[in-house]
Amino acid sequence: MPVRFAATALALLAAPAFAADPVSQGPKNVPDFTPAFPEQTRAPAMESAVGLDVETIADGLVHPWGVAPMPGGGFIVTERPGRMRLVAADGAVSDPLTGIPEVLAEKQGGLLDVALSPEFATDRMVYFTYSKPMGDGLSATAAARGTLAGDGSGLEDVTDIFVQEPPSPSPMHYGSRLVFDGADHVFITTGEHSVPEERVFAQDLDKTYGKVIRVSLDGEAPEDNPFVGTDGAQPAIWSLGHRNIQAAALDASGQLWIVEHGPKGGDELNRVEAGKNYGWPVISYGVNYNGSDIGEGIAVADGMEQPRYYWDPVIAPSGLAFYDGELFADWQGDALIGAMSPGGLMRLKLDGDKVIGEERLLPDEGRIRDVAIDAAGAIIVITDAENGAILRLTPQAMAD
Repeated sequence: MPVRFAATALALLAAPAFAADPVSQGPKNVPDFTPAFPEQTRAPAMESAVGLDVETIADGLVHPWGVAPMPGGGFIVTERPGRMRLVAADGAVSDPLTGIPEVLAEKQGGLLDVALSPEFATDRMVYFTYSKPMGDGLSATAAARGTLAGDGSGLEDVTDIFVQEPPSPSPMHYGSRLVFDGADHVFITTGEHSVPEERVFAQDLDKTYGKVIRVSLDGEAPEDNPFVGTDGAQPAIWSLGHRNIQAAALDASGQLWIVEHGPKGGDELNRVEAGKNYGWPVISYGVNYNGSDIGEGIAVADGMEQPRYYWDPVIAPSGLAFYDGELFADWQGDALIGAMSPGGLMRLKLDGDKVIGEERLLPDEGRIRDVAIDAAGAIIVITDAENGAILRLTPQAMAD
């Protein structure tokens, strides 16, 4: 049965109050970089008025990676070692679903994101991403779909709709978020597999490393993708120059946003537009883990987009949702981002495409891997741990 307890983190229900200083986060890893515009980093801290109630819906999940609310209640959730499960509204966890393909469950690889078809009520289609073994120790980010059996026991007729090219020997930086665009397409995010000799592929249009991909629901590249017809380019590419995108969502206007892992410093919130180049690994607000420069050690270059916001030191972002609901009425449109280091849930308030406030929630809950909003407006997060959990966040009553 679900367990309820009061979180020590706070949530804002009244009009936002802003501190003069940013959130306490320690010194920058790269203090020499100057933001390209004033709101690009370290926004004013937002002060909270009430607390969060945190309900443990289910636990005992092994490194859960993706979660999606089910129509009528409950959830579908992935576990990185290669299992997908249904979780009932009362917290009952199913046996692993059958029909899941083999995954390369090494380092960052495994069974990753999961999303329900926009027409799930009629087609029962489940989309998911995984690290696909390609032989000889190679793997690739793959996206697949299958039909949930009527009895909920497994997926049927599973078919890949995208496989990253070329395969990589490095089981790192798979990206892997799925976002439906509301027009019969799905965005798939990829990573560039981390190692220096491969991360440069994020700039190559003949490879799908470090890209946002856009395909039809059955995997075809739409004719209006930006690089269709470009000699040598992969037609499924929507944008390029990304490092490792593990957070992606549409805002209320239908605009795609992503949050991607930087190196040491330089995690980025990006507003993604067709055909744009987001710079990795040519520009970055971070440095290599050994302290050396990324490329020429620059953060700005002609023809490359600036992040709308960046964090230094990093938050290790994974999972993004724009709040849409009635429980936290004054959070409407705010970006909620899972953080794995230092952990917790980040809330950003935006004014157009500028970040004007930041709040850090759930500091004691560890690595938040994914974020969703359920039909009642509650915030759903999953914790990435050997004993991972699905948590449901609702507001406490206002304090006296």
